[in-house]
Amino acid sequence: MARIAGIDIPDNKRVVISLTYIYGIGRISAAKILKQANVSEEVRVNKLTADQLNAIRQIVEKNYKIEGDLRREIGMNIKRLKEIICYRGMRHGRRLPVRGQRTKTNSRTVRGNVRKTAGSGKRKLEKT
Repeated sequence: MARIAGIDIPDNKRVVISLTYIYGIGRISAAKILKQANVSEEVRVNKLTADQLNAIRQIVEKNYKIEGDLRREIGMNIKRLKEIICYRGMRHGRRLPVRGQRTKTNSRTVRGNVRKTAGSGKRKLEKT
């Protein structure tokens, strides 16, 4: 496996897909990186030469904030929102959707799959 930015990327996939295994790099960013490095998107990671791999590695490390640094920055931004007690910060603190989604029926992603419904309202009769 090839290592870029401390992450093992899969060998048997195309380079453009393998780069998305790095936190902070999506499909569009991966395509831009490969264009800068003059590497075809169709080539597999195990077919890359050492020079091509080094070029990709240098572009990623210089131009992109990835993995731990990005996670730390996002965490600090959320912490700042909570400290200044703005609406978005309160929503983060209460583990509710932040961007205006409805909460009556959806919002299972943020709240988890918590189902707090009362059911039909009828009690089940015990058989005696």
